[in-house]
Order: sequence, then C-alpha cells, then structure tokens
Amino acid sequence: MVTLLDGLSLGAIYALIALGYTMVYGIAKMLNFAHGDVIMVGAYAIFTVFSITGNPVIAFIVSIILCVVLGIVIEKLAYKPLRTASPLAVLITAIGVSNLLQGLAQLIFGTEPKSVIILNKLGSVEIADGIILNISTIVTLVLSAIIMIVLTLFIKKTKTGRAMLAVSEDKGAAQLMGVNVNKIIMITFAIGSALAAFASLFYLIKIPVSPSFGALPGIKAFAAAVIGGIGSIPGAMVGGILLGLVENICLSIDVIAPYTTSIEFGLLILILLVKPTGILGKKIREKV
Repeated sequence: MVTLLDGLSLGAIYALIALGYTMVYGIAKMLNFAHGDVIMVGAYAIFTVFSITGNPVIAFIVSIILCVVLGIVIEKLAYKPLRTASPLAVLITAIGVSNLLQGLAQLIFGTEPKSVIILNKLGSVEIADGIILNISTIVTLVLSAIIMIVLTLFIKKTKTGRAMLAVSEDKGAAQLMGVNVNKIIMITFAIGSALAAFASLFYLIKIPVSPSFGALPGIKAFAAAVIGGIGSIPGAMVGGILLGLVENICLSIDVIAPYTTSIEFGLLILILLVKPTGILGKKIREKV
C-alpha cells in the first residue's frame, strides 16, 4: 500500500515535469532539454530564500516567480530566434542552455548537495494497522492532482487555452485566425516553468539539491512524456504516473532494485515498439 502511494507520489512529480516537456513540444514543436535545469534553479531558489527567511511559503513563491521569468527569458533569447531553424539547431541550443545553467549553479553554489527540510517537517500518519505514510507524500499527491485538474480546465475552458490547442493543431492556420503565436508560445513556457517550480518543491523532499538536481528526473520525465504520447497532456500524466509506479515497485524489490533505471527505459522501448506514438499519442499525417 505504502509502496503504491509513494509510487503515485513520485509519478505525480514526473507527470508535472513531463507536462512541461509535452506542452512545449505540442505547441512550439521543439524539445526543451533545459527544462530539467529550470527545476534545479527552482530548487536552489527555495533553498536560498528558505535559508534567509525561514518561511517556506515565501521561498516557494519566489521559486515560482524565478522559474517563470527564467522560462520566458530562455524562450525569448535562445529559442525564439531559432523558430524557423532546423530541429537539430534547436536541440543543440537546448543542450547548451542546460549546460550553461548547470555551470552557473556550480559556480554560485558549488558542487556539494544541499538539503532543504520543508514538507519533511509535517511528519507521518498511520493509515492502517502498522502502515505509516508520510504526510508529505499525501500533500504531493493532492497538490499534483489539483494542479493537473486546473491545467486541464484551463486548456479546455479558457480563451488562451483554446488558442494553445489551435496553435498545437496548426500554427499557420491559428495565426491567420488572429492568434498571437509568439505570445502563446511564451505563455506555454511560463506555465511549464511554473510546473517545474512545483516539481522542484516536491522532489526536494526526496533528494538534496545540486547542480545536476534536475538532470535525471528531467530525462525520466521526458521518457514519461514519450511513453504517454509526446504532445498529449493526458498522455504526460499517464506516462508520469506509470513510470513512478514502476520505479517505486522495482526499488522495493531488492533483487531488481539495482536495475530500476534500466527497467524504466526498457519499458519505454517496449511501449514504443508496440505503439510508436505512445499510449495516448496520435499519429500525425504529414501533407506533401
């Protein structure tokens, strides 16, 4: 029971990160491999502000603001000039931005991991006879579920959300219909970066922050987005939850625990062999 709930909690974190990847890909048709490092910046912001003020709420608000601003700046300076460039050029730029952010973090904070105890202070609760669950796990699950529901409603019910759907379907047609494509892409990066701030808070419960803090979860969340169907928001949620459950179940079994990462990416390969577009991905027909 605890293993499953912890797996759902980890999967919710992966889903939040995967949503950032899949939204940017679905709308801007690019892979933002610097997204994991925005998570790292958000974690360092929480660490720094919390160390100064001792107030977790202020630390988290600053983290959200910083991540959103950083996401917009990255889009404006690094990706917008490459809007018509080849996918390879954009990919190389994204890797360069990722290395730049990691290098700056190493120069400012050093290489030693730094722990932040925020949600950990909430303690634990006994949900059944002998079954103890951390309250931080419950908070992560509840907040992640709320975030995903709000995001889904935003996409489906608001004018901006419908414009995002239009751009993802056909950027040229959306522009002809009066949609400001550049503004929509900027908003997409801002939303993805805000999700990264939430992910950084939840992931800080599990491991201390370091310059490579967002690298592995970023890669796993990208794998989750591909498993669910890159470009599909429900797919990112499904892929994240599935990957988190698989990881936690594998880690709970001593015999296969050392091979957990291999099993996760093996699952990715297996799903793509069976369904190349991912679980909820749609096959896109290219017009000649």
